[in-house]
Amino acid sequence: MQSTILILALVGLAVVGYAMGRARALVVSRGLAPLHSLPSYYGLYVALWAALPALLVLAAWLIAEPRIVEAVVLAGLPQGTLDGLPPERVGLLLNDIRNTAFGNIASRKDDPVVEAAAEHLASLHATGSVLMAIASLAVAAAGLWLARRRIAPQLRARNAVERTVHVILILSSLIAILTTAGIVLSLLFESWRFFTKVPVWDFLFGLNWSPQTALRADQVGSSGAFGAVPLIAGTMLITFIAMLVAAPVGLMSAIYMAEYADPRFRAIAKPVLEILAGIPTVVYGFFAALTVAPFIRGWGEAFGLDVSSESALAAGMVMGIMIIPFVSSLSDDVINAVPQSLRDGSYALGATKSETITSVIVPAALPGIVGALLLAVSRAIGETMIVVMAAGLSARLTINPLEAVTTVTVQIVTLLVGDQEFDSAKTLSAFALGLLLFVITLGLNVIALGVVRKYREKYD
Repeated sequence: MQSTILILALVGLAVVGYAMGRARALVVSRGLAPLHSLPSYYGLYVALWAALPALLVLAAWLIAEPRIVEAVVLAGLPQGTLDGLPPERVGLLLNDIRNTAFGNIASRKDDPVVEAAAEHLASLHATGSVLMAIASLAVAAAGLWLARRRIAPQLRARNAVERTVHVILILSSLIAILTTAGIVLSLLFESWRFFTKVPVWDFLFGLNWSPQTALRADQVGSSGAFGAVPLIAGTMLITFIAMLVAAPVGLMSAIYMAEYADPRFRAIAKPVLEILAGIPTVVYGFFAALTVAPFIRGWGEAFGLDVSSESALAAGMVMGIMIIPFVSSLSDDVINAVPQSLRDGSYALGATKSETITSVIVPAALPGIVGALLLAVSRAIGETMIVVMAAGLSARLTINPLEAVTTVTVQIVTLLVGDQEFDSAKTLSAFALGLLLFVITLGLNVIALGVVRKYREKYD
C-alpha cells in the first residue's frame, strides 16, 4: 500500500513538473530567441526527469531491500540457531518469521526466537519504507529542479523526449520477450528435473495418473503413476464439448447482428451478450454444479443412462456458454470489417443475402473467424474453476461425456496447493504438465496461422 501511495506521489510530482516546465518554456520564449520545440515538450522533459530516475530508485529499492533485511535478520538470530539446517529449512524458518511479522499464519508463531526475529524484521521494514520514500522523493525533486534549470531556447526538448520514449518502448518490448523466455526456460528446467525421475515415455503415453507419493520408501504407494494421457483426453473432451456449444452459437449470433439485426436491437443485444464475458468463472461453476449437472443427471436417469454427479458434459456445456462472447464479439468485428464493395458486387451479380454471406462474407472473414475460434479454444483449455466444480478431479481415460473427468490445468492447481517440496516427482509433474499444455497451445497457434495465411492469400 505504501509503495502505491509513493508511486502516486511521484506521478503527482511529474504532473507538477510538466506544468512548471511548460510555464518556464513560455517565459523563456518571450524574452529570448524562439524555442526549438513546443512548450509541451519542455513540460514532458521536466516530467520525465522528475519521474523516471525516482521510479528506477524505487524499483531497485523494492528488489534489494527484502533480501538485505532478511540477511540482517538471519545474522541477528541467536548463535547456533541455523547450525546444521539445510537451505530449505532455513527458508521455512524465514517464512515463519515473515508471516509472524506481518500478522499471517505461521507454524512457529509462539517460538520466542521467531517472535524476536519478527519484531526485528518489522522494525527494519518500517525503517526501510521511510528511507525508500525519502530517497525516491528526493531524487524526483532533484530531477525536477535540474531539468527546469536546463530549459533554454537551444535545448532540443522534443528530441530528448522522443529518444526517452523510444528507449522506454524498447525496454517494454524486451520485458515482454524476456518474461516469455523466462517462463519457457523455467518450465524446461523443472520439467527436465521431473523427467530425470520419471521417463518421458511413461509421462506422454502412460494411461494412469496417480501422482500421490509416500513420504517414506517403506510406505504403500511410494511411487506414483504419472501417465498424462487421461488428463489430455479429459481436456480435449471438455474443450470439444465447449466448442460444440460456443462455435455455432457465437458465429451465428455474430452473423445475425452484423448482417440482419436492426441497429437498435444490435445496440442492446451486443452489450448484453458481452456481459457473459464479465461474469466470474466461479459463478459459472456454481451454475454448472447446482443447475446443469443435476438437470443432466435427471435427464439421463429418465432414459435409463448412468450419469455421474460430475460430468464432462455439464462442464463443457457451461464452459461453452462462457466463451460464446469471445467467438461472437470477435467474429462480429471481423465480419463488419469486410469491405462493403464485396457485398455490393455480390448483390449486383444477383446473389441473395444468404448466398452473399455464405459465399463472400464468411470466406473473406475466415482468417479472423479462425482467430476467434482459436482464442475460444485456448480459453477453454485454460479454464479451471468450472472443471473443478462440475467435472471433478478423477483422472479417467474415457470419451464418455456422462462420466467425471479432469483436465491438465486442474491437476496443476491441485499439485501446487499448499506447501510443497519442489524436489519430489509429485510437485515437479505440475511443471511437466505446464510444458505439455504450452506445446499443445503452440501447436494450435501454428495450425491456425497456417489456415489464416492460406485463406488470406486467397481472398485479399
